[in-house]
Amino acid sequence: MASAFRPAARILAHKPISAIRLLPQTRVAAFHASQQRQILPPGPQIVIGTVNDPTPVPPSSATHGSYHWAFERLIALSMVPLTVAPFAAGTANPALDAALGSALLLHSHIGFDACVTDYFPKRQYPKTRAFMVWLLRGATITAAVGLFSFQTNDVGITETVKKMWRA
Repeated sequence: MASAFRPAARILAHKPISAIRLLPQTRVAAFHASQQRQILPPGPQIVIGTVNDPTPVPPSSATHGSYHWAFERLIALSMVPLTVAPFAAGTANPALDAALGSALLLHSHIGFDACVTDYFPKRQYPKTRAFMVWLLRGATITAAVGLFSFQTNDVGITETVKKMWRA
């Protein structure tokens, strides 16, 4: 009788088929919410006056609002023909190259200035904001000197793009 139970005991000793890994399986960990860690500490929370005081309205300026927006769009739109014209004409014109470099530099400066304004509010980070504004001005002047040197001592922007395109 012991020999009759031996095959059954042997079958029960093996792992069930579901436990056998026939194909490689991907194991997924359960979702865990981790603690939020900020790169920088939160800025100072400053409340001037009381909760019932009205919000001060800043004075209007021509550098803000629709005039500023219209000037930014004018610069952006002027870059389209300035980019296409040298390639369509087939010749490199230093005046068009200088206009393209100036428009590109002004467009970049306005865009980075918007980033500084958005990410470093004057009310919360006055010293960091001033430093970033002066850093942007220095970088813009450095880029202007570099573009001028590149335009006068080398082949210029459009000729460089043509050479890179054909390479």
